[in-house]
This record gives sequence, C-alpha cells and structure tokens, in this order.
Amino acid sequence: MWTPPPSSPRPTGNSVRPRFLSAGWLMPMDGPPIRNGSVLIGRDGRIEAIGQPGSILPRDGVEHESWPDAVILPGLVNTHTHLELTGFAGMAEETDFSAWIRRIRTLKEGRTAADFLAAARQGLADCHAAGVTTVADTGDSGAVIEALAEVGGSGIAYHEVFGPHPDQVTESMAGLRQRVADLRRFTSERVRLGVSPHAPYTVSAALYRAVAEFAVQEQLPIAVHLAESEAESELVTGGGGPFAKAWSLRGIPLPDSSGASPVAWLDAHGVLGPRTLAIHLVRAQAGDIASLRRSHTSVAHCPLSNRRHGHGVAPIRDFLDAGLRVGVGTDSVASVGRLDLLAEARAARTLAGLSAAEALALVTSGGAEALGVHREVGSLQPGLWGDIAVVEVEQAGDEEEALESVLASRPGAVLETTIGGSVRYRR
Repeated sequence: MWTPPPSSPRPTGNSVRPRFLSAGWLMPMDGPPIRNGSVLIGRDGRIEAIGQPGSILPRDGVEHESWPDAVILPGLVNTHTHLELTGFAGMAEETDFSAWIRRIRTLKEGRTAADFLAAARQGLADCHAAGVTTVADTGDSGAVIEALAEVGGSGIAYHEVFGPHPDQVTESMAGLRQRVADLRRFTSERVRLGVSPHAPYTVSAALYRAVAEFAVQEQLPIAVHLAESEAESELVTGGGGPFAKAWSLRGIPLPDSSGASPVAWLDAHGVLGPRTLAIHLVRAQAGDIASLRRSHTSVAHCPLSNRRHGHGVAPIRDFLDAGLRVGVGTDSVASVGRLDLLAEARAARTLAGLSAAEALALVTSGGAEALGVHREVGSLQPGLWGDIAVVEVEQAGDEEEALESVLASRPGAVLETTIGGSVRYRR
C-alpha cells in the first residue's frame, strides 16, 4: 500500500489545527494585494479572516507562522491535465499530432492499473509541490480520482469515453455508466466526478448526444478537447485530413457536419453549456466565441502544449474580452514534460499581452470560475477553503513587483502548499 511522504500527510479528520499565516505580501485575488498580510484558517479548514496582523485576532494558542520574504496567494488551479500519464515524459516525441495520439494509445496499452495509480500519485504530488491545490483531470483509468481521495485533495476527475463509430454508442455508454457508478465511491465535498467525451476525432455525434444527456441526468460536469488542431478541423468541417483517413481505413462514417466548425458541431449536439469545459480552442473563430459565450461554456487554455504540437495560439484575449470564464492548464507531461502551472501562466501572458495580474488570475480565481468552484477556492476570502500557496520571492517592494515576482518564480520557490488548512507540501 502507498504511504504518503511527510510532505503530503493524509487528512486526519474533519478538524484541522487552526493556523495564522503571514507573509511580506498577501494576494487575495478578489481585491488588492495586502502588504504584510495575514490569513487565519479555522478548525473547519476554511478561511476565517484576512488582513494585516493587527486587524486579525487569532484564538489563544494559535501559533503565528510568518514568511517575510514570501507571498501568500490562493492555491493554484490547474484546469486541464492528465496525471495518469505522468510517467510518459519524454516517451512520445512524434511531431505529427495524429501519430502522437497513436503513440500515447500504444503506451497506455502497456500499462497496468497499478502503473496508472502510481503515475497519478506522483503527478498529484508534483502539482502540490508547484503550488497547485485544485486539478481538473481527464483520463480513463480512474486512477486520479482515487489518488485525490487518498490524500484529501481537491479537484474534478473527468472520466473519458471514446467511440468514433455510431455503432459503438451502446457499448461505450454501458461502460461509462458502470465506471461512473464504480468511481462515485471516491467522491467527497472536495473531490468531484465528471465525464469527458474525449474529442471530435474519437467520438461520434451520436455518442456526444448520449453523453450530454447522461451528464444532465447525473448532474455531472463535462470536459472536451475541442478546436485543438488543424487535423480536427479538417475532419469535422470538410471530412478530410489524417483523422478522416484513419476513420475511412477503419470503416468509420465521417461526421455529417454540413461544413460546421468543431465548436458549432458540438453545440448542435448539446455538448456546450455552463457545466462544460472546452479544452484548447486554438482554432476558435468569432462565431465560435459567440457560441461559447451564449452557452456559458468555460475554457481551459494550454499554451505550452499547443506550442509543442504546433497547433497555434488560442485567442485568449478575445475570450477574455467576450467575458468567457478562462483558466489555464498544464496538459500532460507527455506533451510538455512538466507540471509547471506558473510557466503556463507566463506563456499565456506573452502570447496574449496580459498584465501580470491578469495572468495570475488565470491560474487562481479565473481557473476556479472556469470549473465552477469559485465559491470554494481561487481567492482568499472568509468562508472559502484554506487552500494556499506560499511562494518565496526575491523582490517585492510594491504591488506590481510582488505580482511579477510570483509570476516569474519556478516550482522550487514554493515553500508550502495547503489544502483546507492541512499541509500537502512543504519545502
């Protein structure tokens, strides 16, 4: 049986030790940074107060923990990853996307359930070491939701379903229903289950409709890879490209999209909506953005994965200007080699011309809004969970310098990561 390391202890029950934490700067994310800010976390693991030390009166006996050369900010929110693939770093170097997909499939076929669980545990530990407290994961092994439950983590595990041939709908849905029933035992107040009809090049229109209906019936959130690549657009919009060729060789009918974009195609089949997370959206056009806004669909942006696969640049500034809920994700280490969410935020900033505050919001409050958990995490305010990252900084003379220093930091700068008041990582 796996035993968590000292830096990632198991939760010891519903009650935690009250904590009074201070740092050179505190970034609530729903308000201006606070110089010499503090946060008080109660026995229920939720934030009781924030402010300057003199404005907070902790209970007797609560130790004051202080980091004068650090910044306290909300735990980071990784809106898209595949932690069960953590062991695949450097093992899939194909430059053609369809070939890369086939390589990942082959690698997965050689792994056991125990392998996936070990990878999920390691990936989750790596996330915590990088200041991430909430993850939105997609996979089909069931390992990540089990790992989240083991360590008292926070996140949504979207169970993937595949089936490009319309004749596979009954079989695919039977398997999905069974897996959802099996995996519910790992859910809790902090660990949720969702479904993920993988992508337009692996799921038929009929299966998309069936999964969307099932998600409504079971009140499950949806995550879908969408408008990610040129090959996907060629398949859906024109019935051509490498995915179309692969489908034809397998006797799979091509999508009847009448020239619609992938976003419009999924919208027509009931997949978009306020509980849906659309991942990548590199090739989203103005009409697609309007559909996403109308349907209140959220966005997960993965800039380094998009760059690694040569997909292009997602129109993040257009998404934000349209009022979409946008978060940032690392994708898998099979794509980018590491689980460094702040590196993704830096890339998003460079590509979209964002301010430091906007970029940091994408991995905190923005990510929480994209996942629909902003009333629980993503900012530091009374009543929300005590999910916190403490990041060591070199210079933080003023607000802007503090923001820039956090954004520029590397994973090794994280001093502590706390979930619900309990330490999950400490350097």
